[in-house]
Amino acid sequence: MTSTVPASLTRTADGAALQAVFLDMDGTLVDTEGFWWDAEVEVFADLGHRLDESWRDVVVGGPMTRSAGYLIEATGADITLPELSVLLNDRFEERIGRGVPLMPGARRLLAELARHNVPTALVSASHRRIIDRILESLGSHHFHLSVAGDEVERTKPHPDPYLVAARRLGADPARCAVVEDTATGVEAAEAAGCRVVAVPSVAPIQPAAGRMVVASLEEVDLLFLRTLITAPH
Repeated sequence: MTSTVPASLTRTADGAALQAVFLDMDGTLVDTEGFWWDAEVEVFADLGHRLDESWRDVVVGGPMTRSAGYLIEATGADITLPELSVLLNDRFEERIGRGVPLMPGARRLLAELARHNVPTALVSASHRRIIDRILESLGSHHFHLSVAGDEVERTKPHPDPYLVAARRLGADPARCAVVEDTATGVEAAEAAGCRVVAVPSVAPIQPAAGRMVVASLEEVDLLFLRTLITAPH
């Protein structure tokens, strides 16, 4: 989805109010971080290479160019980045075609945000073709728009995806709450000036100013997100 929401929908009488919520996809709303790693392992096995488990923390949450580029360099595989990107997206799409498990609390949180008409965006480093497939499971009606990694000049860890989402929703990034599961995503959101809720999926994330760390989306609701915005740094 790429529709915009009039700024009037994000404004309230309280200048400190929550204006929008941005949610990451893989590992945050859907339990697919393992799918990506499995796809990477399988593709590189086909190429005659074995991935080291320690590399998983390096590639998690990153854009395709960074993750795939790192694995090409680490293995010495004879393949170009564009060729590998196609193979990885194809293999991942095969996996999500068998079903996409949602993270605990994801469906409840999306329903609550929709019920209160909170402008909500899906912001992912995944490509558009992947986002559209997963939106079939998440329900595209839960989101006013989505931003894919191949639709911005610079994706996470750069702030661009979140700045694009805020601009399209007519929201002030400082009044936007972001839910992320990786350090890469957290870095992008904070660089954009957003408040962040981190729900670590693979690697740990430390609390910091303007950032809350929780164990599960079960701990996150609309009141929690509003409090995140109004709390001092």
